[in-house]
Amino acid sequence: MSSVINNLLKILQKNKVEFFTGVPDSVLKPLSIKLSKMSKKKHIITANEGGAVSLATGYNLATDKMALVYLQNSGLGNIINPITSMIHKNIYRIPMLLFIGWRGAPGLSDEVQHEVQGKITLKQLKLLNIPYKIFSKKNYSKQLVELIKLSKKYNQPTAFIFKKNDLENTNVNKKNNFKKINSILRSDFISELIKQAKSSRIIATTGFTSRELFQIRKNNKLINSKDFYMVGAMGHSSMVALGYSLKSKKKIICLDGDGSFLMHLGSSVITANYSNKNFKYILLNNSCHESVGGQPTSIGKVNLNKFVNSIGYEKYFSLDKKKNIKKTINKFMKSKKLSFLNVKIQKGTMKNLLRIKDLMQVKSNFKI
Repeated sequence: MSSVINNLLKILQKNKVEFFTGVPDSVLKPLSIKLSKMSKKKHIITANEGGAVSLATGYNLATDKMALVYLQNSGLGNIINPITSMIHKNIYRIPMLLFIGWRGAPGLSDEVQHEVQGKITLKQLKLLNIPYKIFSKKNYSKQLVELIKLSKKYNQPTAFIFKKNDLENTNVNKKNNFKKINSILRSDFISELIKQAKSSRIIATTGFTSRELFQIRKNNKLINSKDFYMVGAMGHSSMVALGYSLKSKKKIICLDGDGSFLMHLGSSVITANYSNKNFKYILLNNSCHESVGGQPTSIGKVNLNKFVNSIGYEKYFSLDKKKNIKKTINKFMKSKKLSFLNVKIQKGTMKNLLRIKDLMQVKSNFKI
């Protein structure tokens, strides 16, 4: 682990910042991997960023200490409500330290959805009256201490902003040395799905799921496919799929991930109650936030069969063996009932994945 991260943690400990919570982020990946090894008394990965701010608030009410909340700048939207209506210095005055990964920072090449967010990140913090500092390797220790003191003095959140590669000089193993608990790879399942769902539209969640679907289509020269890739907006794929399905007779498949599923779990209740029979939901479940470091989700604590049946899904399918992929997909696609398929995949992804660039072409192909 880099000396930078060790020094940051030492400074935090010295200033009695001892509780950490947030949503894993690629920029802060080395730090969040380090934190994920702590006990749940010191660190909890939340389903969404707003929940992390609320958790940190409860911690402060119980201990009178400030917590650290980490997030990607794309998650700022999720924290606006608890920031402005609960912890603001004009309301309950809760001190809090935010570590924010700045995707799309000016001057750094990034994906288009991150560039949009990156341009407005500092403006958002100013609008929210959150004092911030942009990480500097020359004096980050002084910056951090100043932010902690400022937060405690005025009982308000402050933010430390990290750009891409600020924390990259680490010894975190970047190889996919994951234990192969399950026999199914994401690409195994997607490859068979597109064979059996040729007349269906697919809306795929952000991260490796969309990128692998896109890559497999390209490898098979099917790049003008009827897929809609959620390159951002984590947690919202099921509602996009629902909105489409309500006004279309075409079969629509939501291809989701467990981190995304948990982020806005209430959407599952809505989709189950309002979906037509043309809506199909598939959960690619590897129990982790794989694209940002493999930090665990809490999906393993959920009995998905009982949960989805309780909220209104009529049929639950489960798949955990590669040999059963073809048969299970066939049964799932032919089911006349509102169906949920839980696919237990192993960690690991295709090599040299492409980025999805021409988003207007994706939209145009999908709408035809």
